[in-house]
Amino acid sequence: MDSLTQIVLGAALSAAIAPAGHRRAALLAGAALGTLPDLDVIPVNLLTDDPVARMTWHRSLSHSLLVLPFVAWAVWAWFRRRGGRVAQSPRRWFWAMQAALLTHPILDAFTVYGTQLLWPLTVRPVMWSSIFIIDPLYTVWLLAACIWAWFARVKASAQPALLLGLALSTLYLGGSLWAKQRAERAAQPALLAMGLADAPRFSVPMPFNILLWRVVAMTPQGYVEGERSLYADRGPMRFQAYRSDVDAYRQVAAYPAVARLAWFNHGFMKAEQRDGQLVLSDLRMGLEPDYNFRFVVARRGADGWSEVPAQQLQWPWQAADRLPAMWTRIWNEPSAAVGTADAGAPSAQ
Repeated sequence: MDSLTQIVLGAALSAAIAPAGHRRAALLAGAALGTLPDLDVIPVNLLTDDPVARMTWHRSLSHSLLVLPFVAWAVWAWFRRRGGRVAQSPRRWFWAMQAALLTHPILDAFTVYGTQLLWPLTVRPVMWSSIFIIDPLYTVWLLAACIWAWFARVKASAQPALLLGLALSTLYLGGSLWAKQRAERAAQPALLAMGLADAPRFSVPMPFNILLWRVVAMTPQGYVEGERSLYADRGPMRFQAYRSDVDAYRQVAAYPAVARLAWFNHGFMKAEQRDGQLVLSDLRMGLEPDYNFRFVVARRGADGWSEVPAQQLQWPWQAADRLPAMWTRIWNEPSAAVGTADAGAPSAQ
């Protein structure tokens, strides 16, 4: 999730657990601990200029549930030895620090990026993908609770405000899982009709909401993509088929960068040739034809594809221009049929 959300989640949890007399200090400590795991981008960027390594090492060590409890304990022990508030109420501060740190990767796991909750175990990153990386309706309750608690300080109203903010944000997060289930249930009959009932797939909410969903399923020639508005849509879900250069992908699949990407994004990629180069796009983040993460991994020569150092591409895209149309789409079901994928359609693997 975005930094503001992680800051206010850590602050609200820490302030709700710490003693009332320590409330402002707990808000600040929780805010710092809540954003601490994302500082892993600093050493990663200093240690390597490989864009694939940078992408796949983010949310690893610093987001591991096998590591963070010891980090929280070390921070707590250091402050306890120094005396002050932590020494005055060590047990409550211990759990305040643990909660602020551990909820960060758990919340991140609800997004689609991929969070390595069990690093250094080589299990694939977790991506429950039920909430967009920025969702105001999750964050606003926590932000309001933190502001109220900051000014209320030791007043009796501060604790209920913090608990209410945490309850409402958690309820919204639970609602995102329910919305995801509804979107996937709507997609199932259409995918079954196309012979894709067992195809690898993922669903993810569109930016800033949990009412409009995108569902992508991999197929032998590429993938299909469909939308579902939980508010407006009543008819069958429709999918559009897109092709991927699956032959080229198979030829480069053993390259370390390609294998690493496939492990990280669960194989949800498309391959395309551009100017004699093979480009892999992560299908999870973006919308056809605009994707956040695109990497050149090979170059075509007289003897076929040859591996090149991975290069992340940036080219003009129109995603921001689509936001007004996305807002309209939430409240309106398309009247005309969008292109429907056929049963023989499209895996980028």
